[in-house]
Amino acid sequence: MPTSQPDASGSSEDRVTPDDLLHTRTGTEVSPEDLVLATGRDITPHNLEWARHKLETEGPAAMEKLLP
Repeated sequence: MPTSQPDASGSSEDRVTPDDLLHTRTGTEVSPEDLVLATGRDITPHNLEWARHKLETEGPAAMEKLLP
């Protein structure tokens, strides 16, 4: 039975997000843009307002809840 394999035509580095972009660090400032992007949403005025509010109420822990 054949198994599916990812397309090997492109470099794996083209498809891999670097670790420093994936993981949050304790003590770093989290911006509303960071929070919006962590949810997979587009940066729009509505989403930025949602993120600002979330950061005001939850602080940096808002990001930690999204990215373990």
